[in-house]
Amino acid sequence: MKKNHIWLFIISLLAPVYWTTAQELVEEIEEVVVDTLKKREKKPYTIRFGLDLSKPVMAQLDKDFFGLELVGDIRLFSEFYGAIELGNEKKTQQSEQINFTTTGSYLKLGFDYNLYENWKGMNNAIYLGMRIGNSFFKQKVNEYEPYQINHYWTTEIIKNGPEIREQDALSARWVEFIAGIKVKMINNLYMGFSIRLNRLMNDTRPDNFDNLYIPGFNKKTDENVWGAGFNYTLTYSIPVKL
Repeated sequence: MKKNHIWLFIISLLAPVYWTTAQELVEEIEEVVVDTLKKREKKPYTIRFGLDLSKPVMAQLDKDFFGLELVGDIRLFSEFYGAIELGNEKKTQQSEQINFTTTGSYLKLGFDYNLYENWKGMNNAIYLGMRIGNSFFKQKVNEYEPYQINHYWTTEIIKNGPEIREQDALSARWVEFIAGIKVKMINNLYMGFSIRLNRLMNDTRPDNFDNLYIPGFNKKTDENVWGAGFNYTLTYSIPVKL
């Protein structure tokens, strides 16, 4: 009997310890499960659309330029976004001895990958991305000055003739490497900025001339197939729960 009392006494002492330990273990397991579920919680699809503000600003500062670009993206996976950019440009410029006007439209398709870890409810982004750009445009020579080795004589600027014409059905294709940010301002309104490094893959050239400017790609030279650009966007985000 004494032994039974002793064992009951020992069990009564150890029972609260085991009970407390078991409760702590259960709580830890619950925390792990909750954290796992949070990590696996599917983020809602979001569609963002807006425009590049830099084009209208440049058009106000330069009377020889007009541009409009619409931008959009959609969340496909956790931090992976499909992106589209559609624009139109018209630019008149003087390049050495030629004054010309470029008019055309372009389409860019690609993706962005967000590197920024947001707090719950946020959708800001620090991202890297890539685009494939296609441009369809026309070039018009407005006037030109014939090239002369002897510069002692004044050269007349040519404003009429067979070379003063417009050539259409021109195109170009390039790839863009992008780094940028998107920051929520108020409600679902976002401001964004990105810089781009462009690599021209191919282009069709007008007769007796070259594409010195390509809508969407920007300036092009004979010696270099690389270009650069930027955009400054204002977009509106719409969450879509499926």
